[in-house]
Amino acid sequence: MTQPFVEYEERQYRTLPDNLKRTTPFMQENQFKMKFSETNMMRYIQRLADKDLSLTNSMIPLGSCTMKLNSAIAMIPVTFHGFANLHPYAPLDQCQGYQQLINEIEDNLICITQYDGISSQPHSGATGEYAGLMAIKKYHESRGDFQRNICLCPTSAHGTNPATAQICGMKIIPINCDAQGNIMLEEIEEKAKQYADRLSCIMITYPSTHGVFEEDVKSICDTVHQYGGQVYMDGANMNAQVGLTSPGLIGADVCHLNLHKTFSIPHGGGGPGVGSIGFKKHLKPFVPGHSVVPVDGRSTGAVSGSPYGNAGVLPIAYSYIKMSGKTGLLKTAQQAILNANYIATRLAGHYNVKYKSDNGRVAHEVILDCNNLKEQGISEEDIAKRLIDYGFHGPTMSWPVVGGLMIEPTESEDIIELDRFCEAMISIRQEIQDILDGKQDKKINLLKLAPFTLQHVTQEEWPYGFTRQQAAWPKPWLKEIGKVFPYVGRIDNVYGDRNLVCSCPPMSEFFTTEPGMTDDK
Repeated sequence: MTQPFVEYEERQYRTLPDNLKRTTPFMQENQFKMKFSETNMMRYIQRLADKDLSLTNSMIPLGSCTMKLNSAIAMIPVTFHGFANLHPYAPLDQCQGYQQLINEIEDNLICITQYDGISSQPHSGATGEYAGLMAIKKYHESRGDFQRNICLCPTSAHGTNPATAQICGMKIIPINCDAQGNIMLEEIEEKAKQYADRLSCIMITYPSTHGVFEEDVKSICDTVHQYGGQVYMDGANMNAQVGLTSPGLIGADVCHLNLHKTFSIPHGGGGPGVGSIGFKKHLKPFVPGHSVVPVDGRSTGAVSGSPYGNAGVLPIAYSYIKMSGKTGLLKTAQQAILNANYIATRLAGHYNVKYKSDNGRVAHEVILDCNNLKEQGISEEDIAKRLIDYGFHGPTMSWPVVGGLMIEPTESEDIIELDRFCEAMISIRQEIQDILDGKQDKKINLLKLAPFTLQHVTQEEWPYGFTRQQAAWPKPWLKEIGKVFPYVGRIDNVYGDRNLVCSCPPMSEFFTTEPGMTDDK
């Protein structure tokens, strides 16, 4: 029965040019030779899944990532036949249901953002940035302002902001932040006036990447508009805006929304993401169109292969918005801000909270500055690695503050989990103090050896000045909830830093600061 198929494969292989034929062995690992039944394969896949730490185990406090709950009920519609099996280039008269869903979700996002229109085509926040900046660029060109190529970019901006501006052919001018993390309005006014005839736009994040609401955000927008520029808002942190304020109200001309963050589409593993952009009506002709499927009369080229980007996952965001409703969406933003401030308040006596507003509050995330500990031999990496032993994924490290930990609990976590996380961080701070006080060895201690694998804590010899329980079960609740052990111990991150596969240049590489700068510099 199988012989004809084997012969067919061999014939196909023989038709390949010699330069395309594999000459080296592949799939030599034992795993490819051991799975002879569906049962065995199922168990193998489950064992792989068990190695992963997910929201099913604990809070994932990655700042700026918004690792919130993706409810099962919101994801069910993705499996519906009418959505799951629809080709992206299907004629419009054959996908009226999908058109209705797209129109409704865009109408909902218009209400939330107070924009005049929404494009769901961009695949990600970075793609949304590109689409938004290209719309701004083409808008200026339509008015004959081809010389407008200056992009003001705060030093707190996400790394994709200056990269996107450079891809769009713009020159980046950095704007500094004050001690509270806010963009310096005086510097905005100075640079906007200096480059008045060439000012294209400013890229701002609200709430800022520093985890605070920009106090002068409306004045910033007004200043840029005064000198003929446009305002691009990075909406990655929309989770703290919904129902409270909006980019349209603030004065931003265009803004991307990470539907895979704020609006509950799962993210991780590379996608699929959706970076919808909201825009004011004067930019409508310049947002992405499509050559195959017309999109609302827009003529600008597409930024993705399909007219509506990753439309296959839009039912998730649609369900999330419809189930939450106006009241629910407002509550999510309020709860996200409340949770972050609860963590900031509980940890303030143990760690240095880097940025706060004038009222002493943070937005939806908090940055802990660990540089004072780093000077004494304990790094932010040590703290993040040790947090794994307490059953948590490490926070965002050294961004946007070098030596900092950026924590975002989202609205999905309740008081029990927040307290568990805070207790873990406070306990780690005490472990640090024990090291500083000489109660633990400076080099061989709970933090420098973290995280501890199951193999490590169950080895026959234990030559350390602390117990196995202190290493792997530092809190009693770890045994109650079920400890998730890491499968890999301490990794030499320095090696990875010095042996790069790919890299993203620092923001300073994109900045042009010379007085009297010209296009050819």
